[in-house]
Amino acid sequence: MAPEHADLHDPETDPLATYVLEPDDVRPLLARVVSSPGHATASAVAPFTGSPVAAVPLTAPGDLPDAARRARAAQRLWAARPVAERAAVLLRVHDLLLERQSDVLDLLQVETGKARAHAWEELGDVANAARYYGLRARRMLAPRSVRGLFGPFTSARVLRHPVGVVGIVTPWNYPLSLGLGDPLPALVAGNAVLLRADPQTALTLLWGAELLEDAGLPADLLQVLVGGPDVGMALLEHVDHAGFTGSTASGRVFAGRAGELGVPVTLELGGKNAMYVADDVDVEAAAEGAVRACFGSAGQLCASIERIYVHEDVRDAFVAALVRRTAALRLRAGLDYRADMGSLVGPAQLARVVEHVEDALGHGATLLTGGEQRPDLGPYFFEPTLLADVPPTARAHREETFGPVVSVYPVASDDEAVAAMNDSELGLVAAVWTRSTARGTALAARTRAGAVVVNDTHHLLWGSVGVPIGGVGASGFGRRHGREGLWETTWTQGVVAQRGVHSGRGFGMRELHELGPDVWPRVLTRLLRAERTLRLP
Repeated sequence: MAPEHADLHDPETDPLATYVLEPDDVRPLLARVVSSPGHATASAVAPFTGSPVAAVPLTAPGDLPDAARRARAAQRLWAARPVAERAAVLLRVHDLLLERQSDVLDLLQVETGKARAHAWEELGDVANAARYYGLRARRMLAPRSVRGLFGPFTSARVLRHPVGVVGIVTPWNYPLSLGLGDPLPALVAGNAVLLRADPQTALTLLWGAELLEDAGLPADLLQVLVGGPDVGMALLEHVDHAGFTGSTASGRVFAGRAGELGVPVTLELGGKNAMYVADDVDVEAAAEGAVRACFGSAGQLCASIERIYVHEDVRDAFVAALVRRTAALRLRAGLDYRADMGSLVGPAQLARVVEHVEDALGHGATLLTGGEQRPDLGPYFFEPTLLADVPPTARAHREETFGPVVSVYPVASDDEAVAAMNDSELGLVAAVWTRSTARGTALAARTRAGAVVVNDTHHLLWGSVGVPIGGVGASGFGRRHGREGLWETTWTQGVVAQRGVHSGRGFGMRELHELGPDVWPRVLTRLLRAERTLRLP
């Protein structure tokens, strides 16, 4: 790999010179792909240059039965280990990630084209989640006592068991954050994971699999499959739970097949995420936050803000500050921290961004800044773009762009802002900016989104790992993060035991029924009324 602060391009030659990863560096990673002899391959492309990175072996659906068999054998032994031992692996993942960050940051940038600071956000996210679950999983998975029917005479407990084998389908845009971060709670819960990687960013996930084994994860507990929708759909036939992150259209197809097979799923799908800037804000603070919320990873993330509603009393000042800060962003291809925003991932994403901008302008939208491709920087660079006056007829008004394009709209009140933010079938993430935390949290509660952040960006939301995150409506269902994210890959078992049955010192159903069929209903009626009076749950 290149040194941490090396430039991707050779300044003494062509500025878009091909960057090639050393074959010896990637060969051990590629050997980890679940793939048969004579496999087909796919060529990942470096977004900064458009040059090939590696020929990645592809998984065929026929490779899955053996992978699932090995995963189930490994999972039985893993689930039998104490939670503390499983959690210790996650804590070692935390340490190794921070120690080896230079190599994986290089790899992330080469595969995704994102700025190095945005690549580091992925690494920091996984380390944060590994520490959280490593320290808290034991308590979250511990048996829980509840009150039984006959109070002290009844023992009632709720146990949690791993589902078995979990299938996770990850997209190309956050291969470390999702590809390594999503398996962690499933693994610490006692499951095995079959992880489907997109060919574009498979090397990063394979690096994560290697790191997990170095941290002490037994072989076969996490296996990486590389392929397209065919592999993701075939995965459903071999797992006990599945997680999918991707577009709404693809997620619905995935969920439909899962329903046919009776496999429960967690879906995080698209988002046309909105931000409201109230009339009492510090304009510069809100504009700075908006830039971070809109242009991280060139806008190629589900939690990115694409709609900003600004109170008309501060609209001019806020827009001026937002335009100034957006226009000042540094676009650059390089394996260092000198860029504020990197490249789009490839030609298809670039085409979608260009189409949305041209369509909006053709329908009468106003270009505030940006709007141009930057082939001088790399084949898929596009300037961070702000639009105003985007009409409802434009695609960018309602469709997710998944790129560095943001529409700004004026509103006259909080009520109008909430109505506008909620006017979407999608409901993933939203943000509210106001000096009053009470006002902000009240507005958040009225906003139809799975998660809302007040006076900051999705980074604060995502980094607060104890907070469950997920979508509503067409943005999916189920949650990642928090205890809810851990519990997604477990099933609950109720165990109720009656005390004193064999010693004659208890009171339960037998003693109750021995009172006779004309008596026990009256006794139970009095008991229920007494419990209601005493407020016993």
